[in-house]
Amino acid sequence: MTILVTGATGNVGRHLVERLHADHQPVRALTRDPAKAGLPAGVDVRAGDFTDFASLEAALEGVTALHLMTTFGPGNTTVPNSRDLVDAAVKAGVRRVTLLWNGYAGPVEEAVEDSELEYTHLRPGEFMSNALGWAGMIRAEGVVREAYGEVGHSPVDVRDIADVAAKALTEDGHAGQAYLLTGPEVLTAPEQVAAIAAAIGREVRFEAKEPEGAKERMRAMGIEEHAIDYVLDWRADPPEFARKVFPAVPEVTGHPARTFAAWARDHADSFR
Repeated sequence: MTILVTGATGNVGRHLVERLHADHQPVRALTRDPAKAGLPAGVDVRAGDFTDFASLEAALEGVTALHLMTTFGPGNTTVPNSRDLVDAAVKAGVRRVTLLWNGYAGPVEEAVEDSELEYTHLRPGEFMSNALGWAGMIRAEGVVREAYGEVGHSPVDVRDIADVAAKALTEDGHAGQAYLLTGPEVLTAPEQVAAIAAAIGREVRFEAKEPEGAKERMRAMGIEEHAIDYVLDWRADPPEFARKVFPAVPEVTGHPARTFAAWARDHADSFR
């Protein structure tokens, strides 16, 4: 069984490739620039882009399981040619697919559900790694300025998402499931900041910021306007499930969902 991971150098994809490789699963990684991928030796790294359908068809050759992003790039662009991509996967012999959503079900999910593929929906809330966007402020000023800090979320570690995906791609019993993936606790932004401060052994303040100020910061980071609006809307009023704790991570993986405090300790050097 060869497993193709799209978005193989992204937040979830990189960890999934590393996990599958560590488990001695034949894994193929799709990325725009294989020379810069930095993936483990022995991984079959292929050049490919969602905007280049021919590259996707070539990467699917001999593949029996597929981890599929539903959006790509900094603008969270919906993967094009959804029906053609699914048809190509079926023709290539793909049997299982995991679908990593971006907060809503769209044309990629619809195309997969209408096919003969065995699919598993991966539906995470906020990523713990989103907090890396605060790293520059913390290093420079020891402060985090953010809008909607009072709203609680149950952020999930991307490693846990990858662990769930690996199980769904390699084991029976996950077809047709839609896993709501959360961490083990609901936290506000100030509580996340406090965990980072404890991890780096340094005081870090939280300062509430108006939404327009948060928009300006994200614009300066090169994030597109519609993506900024999406992020801030999510933070202001996240889906109900993202405000709760769900058991999918421990039930599927057999290990507890990682805490934000543990994530902060593992990434402390990014904030120092």
